[in-house]
Amino acid sequence: MSITISHENTLQKDNKPFFYLADTCWSAFTNINDEEWEYYLNYRKAQGFNTLQINILPQWDASATDLEYYPFKKIGEKFDYEHINISYFEHAMMMCKRAKEMEFELSLVVMWCNYVPDTWASSLYSRGIMPKECIASYIDIVHKTFSQFQPIYIISGDTDFTSDLCISYYVECAKRLKELAPDCLYTTHIKGRYTYIPNELLGYLDFCFYQSGHNAQDLSMPYKLAEEMKEKYPDKLLINSEPCYEEMGYSRQMYGRWTQFDIRRAAWMSLLSGANAGITYGAAGIYSWHKTNKSFESDIGEGFATPKCWEQAIQFPGAWDYGFMAHVFEQYNLYHILPCQNLLEKDNSEIRIAKKQDMIVIYIPSNIYIKLNADLTGWKGIAIDLENRYVSPLELMNRNQQCLIPMTYFHHDALYILEKNV
Repeated sequence: MSITISHENTLQKDNKPFFYLADTCWSAFTNINDEEWEYYLNYRKAQGFNTLQINILPQWDASATDLEYYPFKKIGEKFDYEHINISYFEHAMMMCKRAKEMEFELSLVVMWCNYVPDTWASSLYSRGIMPKECIASYIDIVHKTFSQFQPIYIISGDTDFTSDLCISYYVECAKRLKELAPDCLYTTHIKGRYTYIPNELLGYLDFCFYQSGHNAQDLSMPYKLAEEMKEKYPDKLLINSEPCYEEMGYSRQMYGRWTQFDIRRAAWMSLLSGANAGITYGAAGIYSWHKTNKSFESDIGEGFATPKCWEQAIQFPGAWDYGFMAHVFEQYNLYHILPCQNLLEKDNSEIRIAKKQDMIVIYIPSNIYIKLNADLTGWKGIAIDLENRYVSPLELMNRNQQCLIPMTYFHHDALYILEKNV
C-alpha cells in the first residue's frame, strides 16, 4: 500500500502513522552494483530507515564510477535526450523492486536542477539541459518504470525558481506525471536556505520539503526555515529533506566537516520546529557513492571536500541516531507535536520546544537548567542522553506558576519528554 496523507494531516501507511525516515542515496541508479545494493539495503533496514531518496537521472556531483549506466544515448560527453536508454530504466526498476521487497518506500527525484534552464546549476553540467520537447517521453518512461512501486515523486532537485521558463519545466513534469500516476504523493526538493515555491507548482504538491543544507555560516537554518515554511504553507506537512550530511565538508570550501552532534542537532531542531512529518539522513560518501581512488569534483557547485569511500561512510554512527529519532516518535506518538517556544521563560532559540495535549518535548543542545512558563504539578519527565541513549528521571520543581528543570548529569545534548500523570 502506498503512503497517503490522513484526514488528520499526517503521513500514513496501512492506516497507521508513518514517520518518514529517509536515507539519501542520490546516485544509486548510476553508481551502485547489485552486490553493493543488497548490502546497503540490509544495513539501512537494520538501522530503522523506511525510505530511500534517489535521483532518477545521474547526480551531477556523483563520484566517478566504472559503471556505465546512462539514461540516454551519449554523444561525446553530452546526452542525446531524444534517445532513451531502456536498459538503464530496466536496471533501475530491478533495484526498486528489491528495495520494495525489503519494505522500503521510494522517494524519487524527477528532474534535478542541472537539467533545467535558468537554475543556479544549469550552466555547470557538462551533459546539457534537457530540451523541453523531450520532457513528455522522459516522463512516460519514468511512469512506466517507477509508478508501479507507488513512489513519492520529488518533482525538482535542489532547485531555485528564477524564471517562467524554469518554472514551466517543473509544472509540465508535475502535470503530466500526476495525470499518469494520480495516486502517488508529490513534493519538491528546493535549494538550501530557500523557501519559495511558485503557486503554479504548489498546487500539484501534497507536502513540502526544505533543505537546511551544509552552510556552516548560519546554524539557525534547521528551525528558521521550518518556521518560515510553516508560515507560508500552513496546510502542508513539512520535512527537512536535506539537513547537513554526516562528515560532509562545509559548503563554499569552508574548512571543516559536519559531526555526528551537528546532524543530530539539525534533525531535532527541525522536528520540534514544525517539520514533524519525518527527517532525512545523509552521509558524505553515500549520496555520491564514493569509491577508493575515484575522483570527486570538489571544486564544482558548493565546493564540498572529498568524501570517504562508501564502505566507511555507511558505518557513520549518526545513522543510528536518526533511527532512534523514529523510534522516539513512534514510542511517544509525537506525530501531531507543534512548536511552542513561548513555554520557555527566557527566550533561547537554540532550545527547541514543542507540545501536544498532555506532553511537552524539549531539545537541549547544551546542558543547562531551564525554566518553563507553566505549572507542571502532577507531571513527570525523563531526559534522554542523545549521544549514549541513557535515560534519567527529571526533577520538575514548580513554583509561582513556573517549572524549573535542573541540569542533568549528561555531558552533551538531551531530549526531555514531559508527560502529565494520568
